[in-house]
Amino acid sequence: MELGIGMFGDVQIDPTTGKIQPAAVRMQQIVEEVKLMDQVGVDFFGIGEHHREDYAVASPEIILAAAATVTKNIKLGSAVSVLSSADPVKLFQDFATVDLLSNGRAELMAGRGSFIESFPLFGYDLKDYAALFDEKLELLTRLNKQDTVTWSGKFRKPLINQQIFPRPVNHSLPIWVAVGGTTSSVTRAARLGLPVMFAIIGGAPENFQPLFEMYQQAWVDNGHDIKDLQVGVHMHAFFGDDSKAVADKYYPIYANQMNRIGVTRGWPPYQRSQYDFGRSIHGHLVVGDVNQSVEKILHIIEMFGLTRFSAHMDVGSPDHSDMMRAIELYGTQIMPKVKEALKKTE
Repeated sequence: MELGIGMFGDVQIDPTTGKIQPAAVRMQQIVEEVKLMDQVGVDFFGIGEHHREDYAVASPEIILAAAATVTKNIKLGSAVSVLSSADPVKLFQDFATVDLLSNGRAELMAGRGSFIESFPLFGYDLKDYAALFDEKLELLTRLNKQDTVTWSGKFRKPLINQQIFPRPVNHSLPIWVAVGGTTSSVTRAARLGLPVMFAIIGGAPENFQPLFEMYQQAWVDNGHDIKDLQVGVHMHAFFGDDSKAVADKYYPIYANQMNRIGVTRGWPPYQRSQYDFGRSIHGHLVVGDVNQSVEKILHIIEMFGLTRFSAHMDVGSPDHSDMMRAIELYGTQIMPKVKEALKKTE
């Protein structure tokens, strides 16, 4: 069971003045935060790709390369790389480079992305949203398995006996697929034998149970050994020394970010009642003190039979000092208690 942290690189935005934190400041904070994650024993770190003013990170692999130089043990991956608007060859080379810099700790998580800014930015048509991902994921998995590739598709020039360098430390990279709630994404990952990370960022987690069951069945149906199955969830989270205090302090930060995104998607204003339900045992948020967080994480692990849990911890960009304390609590108290409880149930 692996317990890690995911981020999107949210920058702080003053709700009164609209002043935006410089991206350079947030990037430097992220590297410092990942360094602490490594020191306190967090298993993995994932950083997302966005092309918007309210997120600092457009190239996860560059942040991960920087983090590789100040860490020793933590796995370093994207969360996610928007494969649909990327070149799979260049993406594979970039992550192979991170893998070499980190002595074999790099991972790549591919997804279609929940924002669409990268499509016009890199010259892709949204009408090809699904077809782009299908084709590029097939090529990426081929590159990961073969030294010399012959391949042709619709959206890029063919590869004819093309060698791809550099190769990762162990010749291939761990590649995960991030999925939201679509059955096609689940069955595609199972067919290719790829682990999945479910993004549970709203509503009741139990609503995802049919997708987990579908993934497991499709995994077996496609001839893969059930012992090799890996599955994780990504949930919004934040931790503090006192449950009520951290919840009250984090609520306006979280709500402001939900409302910023909601304006572009037609969502109604975010309410405290949604937040409080999300923090309950039945909701999608892991926000509270150590004991409450341990209980919630164990509940989610048991519900889905997880091999990986990712706490997405920078929604709305809390203060750096609060992030550092949350990371410390996660690594030194929450993770050990979760893993000890899991050992007792084995």
